[in-house]
Amino acid sequence: MALARFAEFVWIWDQMLGLGLPAHHRKMADWLEECWENGKREMLLMAFRNSGKSTLVGLFCGWLLYRDADLRILVLAADLDLAKKMVRNVKRVVERHPLMASLLPEKLTDWGSERFTVARAAVLRDPSMQAVGIGGNITGSRADIVICDDVEVPKNSDTAHKRSELREKLSEIAYVLGPTGAQLYVGTPHSYYSIYAKEARAEVGEVAPFLAGFSRFELPIVNKDGTSNWPERFDIAAITAMRARTPERKFQSQMMLEMMAPVAGILDPAKLRFYDGAAEITQGNGRMTLRIGGRTMVASACHFDPSFGSLRGDGAVVACVYICDQGEYWLQDMAWLRASDPATNGDMPWRDEASQLCAQVADFMARHHLPSVRVETNGIGRFLPNILRRELKSIGWAASVVEHYETTNKATRIEDAFGAVMGAGLLHVHEGVRRTPFVGQMRDWHPDGNGLDDGLDAVAGCILHDPVRLPRVDMPIKRADWRGKSEIFRAESQFNP
Repeated sequence: MALARFAEFVWIWDQMLGLGLPAHHRKMADWLEECWENGKREMLLMAFRNSGKSTLVGLFCGWLLYRDADLRILVLAADLDLAKKMVRNVKRVVERHPLMASLLPEKLTDWGSERFTVARAAVLRDPSMQAVGIGGNITGSRADIVICDDVEVPKNSDTAHKRSELREKLSEIAYVLGPTGAQLYVGTPHSYYSIYAKEARAEVGEVAPFLAGFSRFELPIVNKDGTSNWPERFDIAAITAMRARTPERKFQSQMMLEMMAPVAGILDPAKLRFYDGAAEITQGNGRMTLRIGGRTMVASACHFDPSFGSLRGDGAVVACVYICDQGEYWLQDMAWLRASDPATNGDMPWRDEASQLCAQVADFMARHHLPSVRVETNGIGRFLPNILRRELKSIGWAASVVEHYETTNKATRIEDAFGAVMGAGLLHVHEGVRRTPFVGQMRDWHPDGNGLDDGLDAVAGCILHDPVRLPRVDMPIKRADWRGKSEIFRAESQFNP
């Protein structure tokens, strides 16, 4: 007898429960079967909340066991209770579906809510189906297919560190699957940096999306033509009402499958004005002019937030912001500084970490024609200004090093700096900065959060402090000044009275 197709398998189950087969369930069923029959073993199914996607995937697991009772299925979810929910549903399908009567074992010795084993010919150590939370131990487990059911949730995707941990845990799947094993991810995005994102996020170091190469099925609640994908349950009036009582970002994330955090951060990168122009320096009539995007820059601010950092803590960051003649701010560049271990620094083993960081800051200032830098002297910063002055002098760049002891709370500083400037659309950001952690930190930042904010703090230092119009000091070589500063000079007139 020919085996039933998956859509038929689902239709029989729905008939038993007195339900019809929704059109979008038929689409999902056909897609899952097509992937399986054609050997596509890496799949991503994204569908709007309450679409019944997890229920359908549970039936898919039952259908796979119906076709091959020797299969081993591992269900991963954000927590064990959610994973057990799918296992219980599939166990109920095995017990009640008319096509699966032969799979019900005579003795229900391994027949629990967390794992069960159907009647099968193979003698295998692993059960037919098992539930594990994403934080659980899967070392030593083996599976033919892993179902990742809502492994991404707000509590494990709201900071860069948590997202990194999630990806690290999911990478363990490779050690569970056999050579022909399959993975099926099911869920909705909870972050702009979601594991489900279709494009790589270069600003966080991605060179390819996390699920690159996966076959994708995406089903938002509203079609491109503006109609509902489940009109029997969610007609346009119901969708409009849902949108009205739901925060817009949450609706777009959970119902329209857009990659964004359901809860908006205070700092919205969409308010930044990106530009790609280089700083153009011209000289004439004894003065230097610096222009960006057709605007003349009249002042600058540079802030150095020092730290020897750690793998997960704040790093040392320097940022420079120009201020144009119309009072707008231009974030031209910023750098995360790294120092090598003096013991392994073969070229200059005498260069300690502090000297290495200050040398990078000095080069940064000379490269961007900066006349002054403010150094935060809290913590390790209290002995860096003199080292930085030494490094500036060694490269022949005269600039002021202003020492600053910070007493304001960091979260307050960041809110004060970015709030009004971004709200008024006055902050321009160079495209090169987009490729640094700055935009990601901005997207994730919350005043009461504990994520990384070293880049935000450095730029806040530039914005909050007065633009620098001080003359350069300790200048060994006469240099032009792009800020248009007037100077007194003596002219020889050669006039004889």
